[in-house]
Amino acid sequence: MTNQEDLKIRIYDIKSQSYQMVQRVVKSDAQWKGLLTEDQYDVLRQHGTERPYCSVAGQGYKTGVYQCAGCGTDLFLVKEKFESGTGWPSFWQPVAEDNVGYQNDTSHGMRRKEVHCARCEGHLGHVFDDGPPPTGQRFCINAAALKFVEDKK
Repeated sequence: MTNQEDLKIRIYDIKSQSYQMVQRVVKSDAQWKGLLTEDQYDVLRQHGTERPYCSVAGQGYKTGVYQCAGCGTDLFLVKEKFESGTGWPSFWQPVAEDNVGYQNDTSHGMRRKEVHCARCEGHLGHVFDDGPPPTGQRFCINAAALKFVEDKK
């Protein structure tokens, strides 16, 4: 039997501007299929990659946060988004390192670092060391893995 405390993680919440202890989101495959669109399921749960340039375009001038489409965890701020020319939304850093996780990915004959949501472990995309200052990182993220929440201030 699993201790419920083992299923809690620390994430940063934009709304409260603080770290929170929250339950991990664990669902069966059937539950994920019932909650997500086909594209979201393919990306988040099957580690798929969407076609380039089918993304969250036109939202770069708003303020807000990109959240995980699977569980609503805050992942990336609009102000940290940049045009990488790759066809996928790109960010130079996540909201907080606690909100994402990393795993080595050697699929398709490449060596990459996969980025996933820390709360539901949904696949987001990959991170590369060819981004702009100040971090030099490029988080290349599938738009299907994100939902945009505009700041209403």
